[in-house]
Amino acid sequence: MPDWKPATYPSISPYLVCANAEAIITFLERVFDGALIRRFDRPDGSLMHAEVRIDDSVVMIGGGATDQQSSGPHIHVYVPDAQAVYDRALQHGAQSVQAPERKRADDDLRGGFRDAAGTTWWVATQ
Repeated sequence: MPDWKPATYPSISPYLVCANAEAIITFLERVFDGALIRRFDRPDGSLMHAEVRIDDSVVMIGGGATDQQSSGPHIHVYVPDAQAVYDRALQHGAQSVQAPERKRADDDLRGGFRDAAGTTWWVATQ
């Protein structure tokens, strides 16, 4: 079992950044029998990040009050070395969205970059 991602998580997860995250969570719960497994709120109580398990997959959801929204898709990928993947992406023409950082002591090391097609990739190492 790799130690660079949670044991019960897939390597790749869609990451939905949306204005009405609460409605998306409810939709996933009701339509796909999804189960909310993690939720982090901002100090004002609005949703910052949530994760919903659907069968063997995890859909990650970011709340709307963020400057990370884009018209393209967001994809979250657990990798053995987030910094190395981030650096490699920038060397190959990706645009930085966020340099890898660990925001809390128990958080993943996570960074983001946007490719030429407009997809935002979030790479993380536990």
